[in-house]
Amino acid sequence: MQQRNPFSSGGRPIGHFRNTAYMVNKSRPYFDAAHAAGLMAVQGRSTTGRTFVLGTGPLGSRPQIVDFVRCSYLGLDNHPVIIAGAIEAIEAHRSLHWSCARTRLNFDLLAELEVKLSEIFRSRVLAFSTVMLANLGAMPLLASGQLTGGRKPVVVFDRIAHMSLAYHKPVVADETRVETIAHNDIDALERLCREHPVVAYVCDGVYSMGGNSPIKELRQLQERYGLFLYIDDAHGISVFGRQGEGFARSQFPQVLGDRTIIAASLAKGFGASGGMLMLGTADHEALFRRYSIPYAFSVAPNLAAVGAALGSYKIHRSPELGERQRRLAQRIKTFDRLVATAEQGSSLPIRMIAIGSEAKAIAIARELLDVGFYTSVTFFPIVAQERAGIRVCITADHEASDIERLCDCILERAPDTTANTRTTS
Repeated sequence: MQQRNPFSSGGRPIGHFRNTAYMVNKSRPYFDAAHAAGLMAVQGRSTTGRTFVLGTGPLGSRPQIVDFVRCSYLGLDNHPVIIAGAIEAIEAHRSLHWSCARTRLNFDLLAELEVKLSEIFRSRVLAFSTVMLANLGAMPLLASGQLTGGRKPVVVFDRIAHMSLAYHKPVVADETRVETIAHNDIDALERLCREHPVVAYVCDGVYSMGGNSPIKELRQLQERYGLFLYIDDAHGISVFGRQGEGFARSQFPQVLGDRTIIAASLAKGFGASGGMLMLGTADHEALFRRYSIPYAFSVAPNLAAVGAALGSYKIHRSPELGERQRRLAQRIKTFDRLVATAEQGSSLPIRMIAIGSEAKAIAIARELLDVGFYTSVTFFPIVAQERAGIRVCITADHEASDIERLCDCILERAPDTTANTRTTS
């Protein structure tokens, strides 16, 4: 009998960077249970603020739910200026999208958007349909050495880098060496910088399950060793910075330079739709406009997304942005006053309620939905096995009273994993 070759054509063990069958088989029971509990693939109709009408059918017979799932941290995703921008863009072109690659033909409004985003984010911005596509286009170029003076870097991934980054490890590994280090392990990263002439680090700015990367320490490694930084700040954009530059960009100097790329979302804190890359040089911009796969071989963001983003730009240039940032900070403090989490005291808007058991987490999330709160139940492969929990996304549009009621409901159902720190204020 012929033995199965345990190695890929590149000489690496099969499954070294991905084992889809294992992931599917281990997680299927959790997904089945969450779907059966009505916690996934939920349907509804948005209303005002952070509420939506659950289910389908006549609106009057459907319950109103307070949503703690959406990542519109500033509450902009149903802002009238953004909605009007989307409608106006479609009406101006009398089209939704042009079915051709951007290397051929582009909307004039898209060019306007990229100029305006470049202005507020102090970089050269390219817009994409999603952050996933932005990352997909960047990873092969990073691995090839085209961003690092023609020398292929050792590409180092943070262990809990978002799946939209980690998914590309096999493609990167086909070009160069890939390493994965423990979360925020600066010492391990510095050792690799000492051992190799060119190193690139791939991480999140704000992590989707809570926490952030140590930007200050990463910049120190960059200054000391020439470390190339690729940071996905999808969850940090708009929430931080005078013009909403984001968690990562606001901690870099005026000029981004040739050793940093920041990916970000136009659909979370920014409140519109799509993704973007912040680039630091004209050479990098030209490279991406010619060789980024989604840019060269796929369609641009549709006009509704472009118009919505132009609407959000107006808000980012107005005093309203700061007002919403301050209101979000107040709402986060309200939550932290009542429920203790690992993120307590952080200015980030994501809070994780640690449960442990997948079955228990699903049951608690269902009970919260029954009393009017939709939260995200998290389990493998989103988090490690037996580290299930409930993610709460706090936004500027949440009413303080709704946050207080949610906290009370959490404490009733998970007293062993949270601590009631209620104080007078």
